[in-house]
Amino acid sequence: MPNNFSETIPDQQLAVQTMKAFKEEYLLDFINAEDLYAEAEDRNEPVLNKKIVANIRDFILRFGQDFMFLREQYRVMIGEEEKFIDLLFFNRQLNALVAVELKDTRFQPAHLGQLSFYLSALDRQVRKPHENPPIGLVLCREFDRMVVEVAISDYTKPMGVATFQLGKNAPADLTRVLPPAEELSKCLIEPTEP
Repeated sequence: MPNNFSETIPDQQLAVQTMKAFKEEYLLDFINAEDLYAEAEDRNEPVLNKKIVANIRDFILRFGQDFMFLREQYRVMIGEEEKFIDLLFFNRQLNALVAVELKDTRFQPAHLGQLSFYLSALDRQVRKPHENPPIGLVLCREFDRMVVEVAISDYTKPMGVATFQLGKNAPADLTRVLPPAEELSKCLIEPTEP
């Protein structure tokens, strides 16, 4: 997973633990993709957010060990503006808040600016003195690794970028060996006689 953890987390052991705590891709197959979009182009991050929260146990199991869910749409006040972090977790092993920004699009460098802003707010207003600085994750549909590496290189807050799949399509190598979906569904519906 492209990240800047080793550059932004002074304790190298904690930086390595942080890298191990996240994956490059998350399979969110517990979400029914057909319910999310009427058309493939209709990206709807609030609906995706709600689906994840409705299935938070499954999401945490995919996310990794020691994550605790704190809140969706976590509100932070900056001056007179209120901002909302899509998902806020706490990781017990890392002893840090983890802000997750969902982007149901291809990664854009501006996503890191928004996430950095949220991490600063969490650091100033929410983080306890005994906790490590907050960590951020942009969870998006896809990214170009080089674009992410260039975009993330000058940030001083620990951030990473990962992708998600909704599990709508099986991997190509699996679909080549399986019978067509119609045949599989017949096997499930109609018991075969010996």
